Amino acid sequence: MKPIIEIQNLSKTFGAGAEQVAALQEVNLSIRQGEIFGIIGLSGAGKSTLVRCMNLLEAPSQGKVFFGGTDLTSLPPKKLREKRREIAMIFQSFHLLEQRNALENVCFPMELAGISKTEARSRAMALLKTVGLPDKAGAYPAQLSGGQKQRVAIARALASEPKVLLCDEATSALDPTTTDSILKLLQAINRERQITVILITHQMSVIEQICHRVAILDQGRVMECGAVQEIFANPKTAAARRLVFPDGAGMDFYSQTPMARIAFNGSAVEIPVISELALELGLKVSILGADTRNVDGKAFGTMIVGLPDAPADREKVLAYLNRQPGLHAEEVR
Repeated sequence: MKPIIEIQNLSKTFGAGAEQVAALQEVNLSIRQGEIFGIIGLSGAGKSTLVRCMNLLEAPSQGKVFFGGTDLTSLPPKKLREKRREIAMIFQSFHLLEQRNALENVCFPMELAGISKTEARSRAMALLKTVGLPDKAGAYPAQLSGGQKQRVAIARALASEPKVLLCDEATSALDPTTTDSILKLLQAINRERQITVILITHQMSVIEQICHRVAILDQGRVMECGAVQEIFANPKTAAARRLVFPDGAGMDFYSQTPMARIAFNGSAVEIPVISELALELGLKVSILGADTRNVDGKAFGTMIVGLPDAPADREKVLAYLNRQPGLHAEEVR
């Protein structure tokens, strides 16, 4: 797939002199058309600054941002505004207009674009149906739950028929069940409308559940970037390991123990993988740490296990685990 957004040597600083802060430093990223791309990091890593630089709501201090082959940093204001209509954003705090009902909120960007009231209302109703809220067209934000507000915000973002949807901590304010439903909605939008989705988050579970690729951001720099399964199976940098490994199962703590990281990407929760491994192979593995959850009867998350000392036995264990549907296992050091 060809890239839809390319970031080249992007840096962003705030302040001047002794007060200057480098929020982003020489960031390079290529995001492919039609993928769900995750950007994850701890608080203060520069995630929100990066997403705002992608559509030039924040002007980079240096570097370039290409969208569909066009350098956004070189565009005059009018052309930049036109391009921004193709890059929609949704936020943690929803940003709905409190004095407008759901239908009117979705109509708002179409009104700004000069679309007739009749057409705007028709399209807005179709979009509310897309996000599962056709019955809430007349409800005001104060009458909606957090998940419903985010669905209205997504419908509003889709009103401009964007090519890219930027999600800045879009599920951080939601409970786990509502988060899961919003992520499934974003997956459906990506699949059915071929819209590129970029997720900015600090939640590992969000990345694991729906992203194709991920970039690890730390102190304004991209530390690792690649397929989610690859990065999570064998994180190479300290920043990635802090995010990937569950509490109490850091590699430094178990530095003398052969280990494997098991990524659960949708295996059936009722299958007792570890006990069946012991019964079938006659080998025991110890669970050093786990961070897994049940989503609609499927297991998602990670587990760190101690492996047998003998190399041949370790290979048997890894081969067995990788034959199981919805699992990926790799030895980590």
